[in-house]
Amino acid sequence: MALKIFSGTSNLPLAQEICGHLQINLGKVEHVGRFTDGEVRVELGEGVRGDDAFVIQPTQAPSDNLVEVLLFIDALRRSSAGRITAVIPYYGYACQDKRDRPHVPISAALMANLLHRAGAQRLLLLDLHNEASLNHSELLIDQLYAAPVLIPACQAIGVNEADWTIVSSDTGRVKATRGLAKRLAPNLPVAIIDKRRQEDRDIKVMNVIGNVEGRNLLLFDDMIRTATTLIEDSIALFEHGAKRIVSCATHLVCAGNAVKNIIESKVEFVIGTNSLPFKPPADHQDRFRIVSVANLLARAIQNIHNNESVSALFV
Repeated sequence: MALKIFSGTSNLPLAQEICGHLQINLGKVEHVGRFTDGEVRVELGEGVRGDDAFVIQPTQAPSDNLVEVLLFIDALRRSSAGRITAVIPYYGYACQDKRDRPHVPISAALMANLLHRAGAQRLLLLDLHNEASLNHSELLIDQLYAAPVLIPACQAIGVNEADWTIVSSDTGRVKATRGLAKRLAPNLPVAIIDKRRQEDRDIKVMNVIGNVEGRNLLLFDDMIRTATTLIEDSIALFEHGAKRIVSCATHLVCAGNAVKNIIESKVEFVIGTNSLPFKPPADHQDRFRIVSVANLLARAIQNIHNNESVSALFV
């Protein structure tokens, strides 16, 4: 099967960079746009019969991004692609991953079902908020971790065992935080923030577990959405004697006033990836350090195409 890669409009620069690493051209698209009434329109610009087709599209808000990837998948299926993989660097609705109260959907699972019904056989994801949320999906799912590209950026600022502690933003991120800490330095201390969340913006830090007094802190999370969590965490950590704080997160969603909140906070700067199309403000570029996941995704796509292990990328 020939390898074909297509992209929606959600993060076209990332798709182009991925194709550059693979040394192939991005698949031709005749049209991706909107009808007069706002409906999404997708039309492929080349044949894919029997091909190994990948469509790259983060599904952040608005929901048009999700609709785009569904229509791409349907177009590929109806054009007789041999295999269809949805490459979703940022998986929208991932935080709605459980029924934590009555009368609510499990939106993360619903999105996977929609992708499967559209015709995708496999998902390639990056740092999913909760891996267990898609356990019952009929899709084959490959999970990538941004650690290999985040680690050099952390090392560049001098993270070490003597002066630094890595902090998990909540108890659910402890395993991932410990994994990153081990790869940064064998004995890098880990601290944990215990918090309670009532609503998206109603967050209360209950306790800081571990010694952070007089330490430089690397605050680790999978995403920054509104930066409310980041700000509340940093306030609590400084109250517990933190010396300086650097934030590290895979997905810079940065909705609403998130960028403004970060700039006005005491967080020194944020390390993040280009899983989403994020452009730092021109007058505050020093507050954001963006690393690329394009090569990581390209290698995973190549391994899937060759029927080789994706987990081997992290050995």
